Amino acid sequence: MNSERSVGRVHQINVKPESAGERGLPKHPVNRVAVKKTGLIGDFNRWRHEEAHDDPRSAVLIMPLEMIQELNHEGLRIQPGDIGENFTTVGIPYDSFAPGKRYSIGGAVIKITKPCDPCNNLYVLPNIGKGKDIVKAMYQRRGWYASVEQEGNVLEGDNIKELPQE
Repeated sequence: MNSERSVGRVHQINVKPESAGERGLPKHPVNRVAVKKTGLIGDFNRWRHEEAHDDPRSAVLIMPLEMIQELNHEGLRIQPGDIGENFTTVGIPYDSFAPGKRYSIGGAVIKITKPCDPCNNLYVLPNIGKGKDIVKAMYQRRGWYASVEQEGNVLEGDNIKELPQE
């Protein structure tokens, strides 16, 4: 795999166990995680499970830290994990992600499948800013869904390498 190149790293890993009546956000940081075809061990997303029927194309949600910072500059006051992303990345611009792109993250390999659309569940977040329409503000900026091509373990700080598309 000589065509691999490091493009960023894992800033934070985020999971949330199933809690009765709660949604999959905000997620909480962990130092390491096992990534399976169905998603991250210890993470439950009610929408993904109940509405998307555990669609493997939505197994993982990626969000660049740089986009979180941009949203904060616009007054949204969100932190890594708040919007439900599993991996908060650093060093990869938001628009660099696209369907079909493949990345190794630690011991796992993921393939970007589609952008994540913002939803009304975002309104449960406590500090988004008074009068801010978070759904409208995050349109085409909520993150990227990915499928898991290779299961593996990921540690906070692991390099993210872009792989050739198949």
